[in-house]
Amino acid sequence: MSKKYLYLFSEGNATMRELLGGKGANLAEMTHIGLPVPQGFTISTEACTQYYEDGRQINDEIQAQIMEYISKMEEINGKKFGDLKNPLLVSVRSGARASMPGMMDTILNLGLNDDVVAAMIAGNDDPKFARFVYDSYRRFIQMYSDVVMEVGKKYFEQLIDEMKARKGVTYDVELTADDLKELASQFKAEYKSKIGSDFPSDPKEQLMGAIKAVFRSWDNPRANVYRRDNDIPYSWGTAVNVMPMVFGNLNNNSGTGVAFTRDPATGENKLMGEFLVNAQGEDVVAGVRTPMPISQMAEQFPEAYADFVRVCDILENHYRDMQDMEFTVENGKLYMLQCRNGKRTAQAALKIACDLVDEGMRSEEEAVAMIDPRNLDTLLHPQFDAAALKKAAPIGKGLGASPGAACGKIVFTAEDAEEWANRGEKVVLVRLETSPEDITGMKSAQGILTVRGGMTSHAAVVARGMGKCCVSGCGEIAMDEENKKFTLAGKTFGEGDFLSIDGTTGNIYDGLIPTVDATIAGEFGRIMAWADKYRRLRVRTNADTPADAKKARELGAEGIGLCRTEHMFFEPERIAAFREMICSDTVEEREAALDKILPYQQGDFEKLYEALEGCPVCIRFLDPPLHEFVPTNDEEIELLAKAQGKSVETIRNIISSLHEFNPMMGHRGCRLAVTYPEIAKMQTKAVIRAAINTQKAHPDWNVKPEIMIPLVCELKELKYVKKVVVETADAEIAASDLKIEYEVGTMIEIPRAALTADEIATEADFFCFGTNDLTQMTFGFSRDDAGKFLSAYYDAKILENDPFAKLDQTGVGKLMEMAIRLGRPVNPKLHVGICGEHGGDPSSVEFCHKIGLDYVSCSPFRVPIARLAAAQAAIAEKK
Repeated sequence: MSKKYLYLFSEGNATMRELLGGKGANLAEMTHIGLPVPQGFTISTEACTQYYEDGRQINDEIQAQIMEYISKMEEINGKKFGDLKNPLLVSVRSGARASMPGMMDTILNLGLNDDVVAAMIAGNDDPKFARFVYDSYRRFIQMYSDVVMEVGKKYFEQLIDEMKARKGVTYDVELTADDLKELASQFKAEYKSKIGSDFPSDPKEQLMGAIKAVFRSWDNPRANVYRRDNDIPYSWGTAVNVMPMVFGNLNNNSGTGVAFTRDPATGENKLMGEFLVNAQGEDVVAGVRTPMPISQMAEQFPEAYADFVRVCDILENHYRDMQDMEFTVENGKLYMLQCRNGKRTAQAALKIACDLVDEGMRSEEEAVAMIDPRNLDTLLHPQFDAAALKKAAPIGKGLGASPGAACGKIVFTAEDAEEWANRGEKVVLVRLETSPEDITGMKSAQGILTVRGGMTSHAAVVARGMGKCCVSGCGEIAMDEENKKFTLAGKTFGEGDFLSIDGTTGNIYDGLIPTVDATIAGEFGRIMAWADKYRRLRVRTNADTPADAKKARELGAEGIGLCRTEHMFFEPERIAAFREMICSDTVEEREAALDKILPYQQGDFEKLYEALEGCPVCIRFLDPPLHEFVPTNDEEIELLAKAQGKSVETIRNIISSLHEFNPMMGHRGCRLAVTYPEIAKMQTKAVIRAAINTQKAHPDWNVKPEIMIPLVCELKELKYVKKVVVETADAEIAASDLKIEYEVGTMIEIPRAALTADEIATEADFFCFGTNDLTQMTFGFSRDDAGKFLSAYYDAKILENDPFAKLDQTGVGKLMEMAIRLGRPVNPKLHVGICGEHGGDPSSVEFCHKIGLDYVSCSPFRVPIARLAAAQAAIAEKK
């Protein structure tokens, strides 16, 4: 029997998400529970994978199944493709298993041609009906040309604008049937001039073209960027949903809407959404017309609205989560076109999760599992300073589409946003409306402001998903995109002018308003307490300053997993002494220079121990190559020569001798301690003296420093440096009247260290994976230069993610597993953590849980993300 690639909505259910995609599975589920869904079919994700395997072709077997299911759909609906008496018109929509709003393509009104249009109009003498048919036809030609044949939609938009100008009208709805008929023939002429052949009239040919286009859109640039940002594998593919059209643009007793069962910005338990009379779904989402709030629908469509409220209750109780729904009313009758768990801001996610627990719909564990850890980032980011905000008067107001505060220089295109941000400028992207092509510019901007569109427009949905501040639908703006300027409140703003926007209130301000750190709401504390209850992994922070350490403690860090001591060397009085050390000729000179730094290092460590209140502090000894510390300008070189009593030329020679061809693999890490043991001695004294002083000041704390030797790749190397550390530390402890314990461990950041972990574990009290360097050395990629070629690797599907941002579980992960497997049997007390940037990436945290790490360590603001991800990993494992 041949493989089944197609499913009627009546054949599927919500559990078939991997096969039917999110949209297909939910359409099947809504059908299953008896909701009004136009009955069509889903082409599975496996057909998409097959399409790519077959060289971007739909093979004969799948084509035959599509033809078979067209017949089934025609029979169920009592209509036929291309039939002049009772034509079947369909929509063709994408639907991956993870929601990717606006990233892939949709085609509506498919099945229309000149004959069908003429026959439909001939059967209904209402002039408004003729207008509806021509409106549907011109939309279809435009969509098909853009999506299937890749003729840019701007050519068609220009024709519409010219027609409206000629007729003296503002909105599309003001164009008459004759105007739209003329537009349809202009569109077909435009198609022919661009493609070189006539617009296809056979509905089955149209359908095959549309299905191919949806499959093709899985690999479009914006979908690839979105997948990379949201950890969606390329191999999943998208399903395609083919369903009979229902027409919101039929007449004024019809319309279309998008709604959420709870407010996606705040989480408040109230129906929120928007509705457009006499329109199709694309009009709401694209923000072409600014819609009315859903509550007004009750006045114009009382019966359909009552049905819709009932459906909302059914769906939220069924899915036990906030629902995002698309629906159409045709001649007063409600049809459901989509439902999914709604995208929401971090603030809303926390409130909804807590409310669902309080309403008895979800358990604590389920509530913790519902929240995307990456979204927490937005809660911890700046808001406008309240005092400054009071003094500032808004110059305009749009819809607060995605909360937060943003200020910066105005740019008008996604390309400019990217370019300006790359050179260090903070920018606010101002657009008439955004489209999916703008995604990289939206990522680069501090915030987004649009003239058109509502709370469910592309800009709003994508910004909420990214955690970007967004204000949409500020109709007061008179926009001149071509000349990169706009007018608001009587003032003209140009590229590079300063603007501030508040994504919570929708207010727009002239100039820059200072921002302050966010304060965390009560629901945050509740969710984090539940997360802490269920997680096994500890969470530490990477912090080099007391301020960072204090912030991390406030956010729940249970220790420091990485203190980079070199960051402490760059203050003026310290760098001078360290440069003296580098340029010294004898051990005695080096020790004298290091003695100047010792009290500073000791003071730094005491402040860190104080901030951590007895929690573990892991201090990495000096890691970077020495050339990073030497002066580069003439003035500083002369100062150093004077201090050393050496000639400028001698100093220049010393500096040039430190130059390395490959410094990341050069004289750094423990290699410095092997060459200059006095550096390790000085740092050990500082660590132990600071610990003794802190322990004396706080007898109830347990100050137990962890000394981490970086870049070890050979047991004898670790032994050599450890001997220096232990002799120095023991002498310091013996000279004091206090007994303190300390540990000496190593970073595993060279593949050889992982491969020989059973040997290294005999001397190490702990392992900490430095996954930044481990990734660099495993791939042989320089992390400073990989960005130049990684995009080519993404395009060629060689890599799906930046391995420095998301842990490579196959290669680097295998080395980590091996190190644990080899190390623990040799040293049962060995504790193991991770302190590379991956420590705050949710999928990497899940992997760390799976392979049995004891803790992850990440930057302070990512601590809550790691706590939540660790809990989700434990909950998923239990399931």
